[in-house]
Amino acid sequence: MTLIKSISGIRGIVNNGLDYSIIEKFAFAFLKLQKPGGILIARDGRSHGLEFSQKLCESLKAANQIVIDCGIVPTPTAQFIVENNNYAGGIIITASHNPTEWNGLKFIDSDGCFIKSEKYKKLISLVSNETHIQLSPNPNSQLIDYNNEAINKHLNNITNLSLIDIERIKNKEYKVVVDAVNSSTSKILPQLLKQFSCDITELNCNADGHFNRGAEPLPHNLSEISKKVIETKSDFGIATDPDGDRLAIIDEKGNPIGEESTLVICCESLLMNKKINSPLVTNLSTSMAIDKLAEKYNVNVVRCNVGEINVVTKMKEVGCLIGGEGNGGVILSESHYGRDSLVATALLLNRLSMNDITMSELHSSIPHYEIVKDFIKTDKTIDSKFINTIEKQFNPDEMNQMDGIKLIWGNKWIHIRKSNTEPIVRFYAEAETTQESLDLINKSKEIFSK
Repeated sequence: MTLIKSISGIRGIVNNGLDYSIIEKFAFAFLKLQKPGGILIARDGRSHGLEFSQKLCESLKAANQIVIDCGIVPTPTAQFIVENNNYAGGIIITASHNPTEWNGLKFIDSDGCFIKSEKYKKLISLVSNETHIQLSPNPNSQLIDYNNEAINKHLNNITNLSLIDIERIKNKEYKVVVDAVNSSTSKILPQLLKQFSCDITELNCNADGHFNRGAEPLPHNLSEISKKVIETKSDFGIATDPDGDRLAIIDEKGNPIGEESTLVICCESLLMNKKINSPLVTNLSTSMAIDKLAEKYNVNVVRCNVGEINVVTKMKEVGCLIGGEGNGGVILSESHYGRDSLVATALLLNRLSMNDITMSELHSSIPHYEIVKDFIKTDKTIDSKFINTIEKQFNPDEMNQMDGIKLIWGNKWIHIRKSNTEPIVRFYAEAETTQESLDLINKSKEIFSK
């Protein structure tokens, strides 16, 4: 198995493409590119992450570095702390939504955002060309345990966001089921909900890395929490992915409302609070429901390539207050520039508490279409022959080749692109009915496979 290297970091199956020697080499190369200062180390709940984290912290300390060990925290917590504490950077040991046998690294720059493509290219070059990477020693080298401090600082930031009416939320005393997939949000997400006076039921909140469901919080992976919401008569349920940057919502009837709706609800939480002139920013694969919401509040939508750093870069460029991706990843600039399931949870509570309505009623009140997400495991690329063939057969109103190929009509679209993190080609389609979306995907996959 080869190691997957992309702007999102590195990922591989442990002991079959990824081992500690690779992790150390990439980590040392990253530090070589950073300014002097503290380096944050964090991880998700995967069991092999503990060994990797302990070895890396000790190796960096032995190389006379200032190491801040955050232990198991969500990726957005690590991002927030790097920026807030002015660290030189951060390394997160995680494979995000990949299955439990995978692990990897994400690299946080000193601004709390993932490294951009220019630095990523330098990182890969350094790893490829140097057999031994020597770091400059820091006279103040030490190893600091920072787990509780990191969690408390992040929670304090979220509960004090200007658009969050914490007292109004507390008065609702919502009953909530939390599914943390036994990973990075197992500790911090229940703590956040308790600060909002929620009555919570914890599900898969042991942080032991045993994924008792599919790692991605997609509807077909959420049957257990759906049953638990009904059983406990809860107001809603929420589920995250292993590194805590994506949020999925389950209504009071046990129905997953689809992660595409997370961003729409969170954006409306802001738009109902204040009139803004800046656009919303999202990627090419996100639901057109965000465009319909934007029309309602008379704001524009700017789209960019898939990938958090691409969304963040565009948000900064256009002065965007809120953006994200249709996978349940919400970015609020007031908190920090990173997808954050905790910020999304606060925005969700804030929006729900504005009216005396249920979660299903809230979902019914926002625009939504039928989106279908599929993929093919392949090393094939999206070449000009495929593009020409699919354009001719589909005859779209508009075609966008900014990130793969997206064919667009007035009330439907299909986006086909090679994944940044797995050896797959993704097929996302959206229309007014599920069957229309499936037809787009099935026909596209048939053309691609020829």
